[in-house]
Amino acid sequence: MTRSNGRLALVTGGAGFIGSHLTDALLAAGFSVRVLDDFSSGREQNLSLAGGKIELIRGDLADPATAARACDGADVVFHEGAIPSVPRSVAEPVRTNRANIDGTLNVLECARQAGVRRVVCAASSSAYGDTEELPKIETMPPNPRSPYALQKYAGEVYCRLYHELYGLETVALRYFNVFGPRQDPKSEYAAVVPRFATACLRGEPAQIHGDGEQSRDFTFVTDTVRANLLAADAPAAVGQVINVAGGRRISLNELLAALQQITGSKVAPIHGPGRVGDVRHSLADLGRARTLLGFEPTVSLAEGLRHTVESLRGSATP
Repeated sequence: MTRSNGRLALVTGGAGFIGSHLTDALLAAGFSVRVLDDFSSGREQNLSLAGGKIELIRGDLADPATAARACDGADVVFHEGAIPSVPRSVAEPVRTNRANIDGTLNVLECARQAGVRRVVCAASSSAYGDTEELPKIETMPPNPRSPYALQKYAGEVYCRLYHELYGLETVALRYFNVFGPRQDPKSEYAAVVPRFATACLRGEPAQIHGDGEQSRDFTFVTDTVRANLLAADAPAAVGQVINVAGGRRISLNELLAALQQITGSKVAPIHGPGRVGDVRHSLADLGRARTLLGFEPTVSLAEGLRHTVESLRGSATP
């Protein structure tokens, strides 16, 4: 898959949901791994498998000195650090702008100064906005509907410019609704899969924003991680924006029904107002990912949901 050769990989946000899974995979592939995290949302327990095998830097990636220290000596940077929430960006546009735009620019500049070979940046499908055309293909004009979507899109543009102007190898991966173990179900901004799964396990009503007929392309976290590993070396991916997804869509009502079947729960949905900034439907075209990365999703939605439910059983029990 990916050549390691004892290389040093930096994972920003490496104590977070996706970042910690990526850290584990990099260690398994033979990389030396450095993690930068301020633990504002990342958790110590997410790094338990990594143990003492990683170098941990506690700090803010939007601080230039901290980012410079983190990038020093790295061959490849996986930039996962962010405040990844549409509703939080609507509630806190200035704070999320600092993390998601200033932080990304900092990482790119420090990577350039440090002679990092490649930066693989976590982008977002939210950049597409609410266009009716499906599937979403990377050549579509962006139409951000939230500060988060705009911030992530700005990060993509910065990646392209740093490649074109400075020769830094960059790849922006547009994630589509990543889910799996270690995703926090407790936050008021929690993603829908852990929220629904926890409600089912506890026998509590499941809150649905809107009519539940909005659809998403859910991606199991190990597929997202594999796309990152492929993007670290794929020659044709440099300077590109690439969708990373499961390649199928399901409505939120269908998602709840699937989780009810897995858990044996009969919890009732409670429908409330839709959320500002949300898109109605999402489905990825994976043609570019297949061509440039050799990526194909391997975990079915049903299998991913089962893994996620099992990971939540202990903590979700009342």
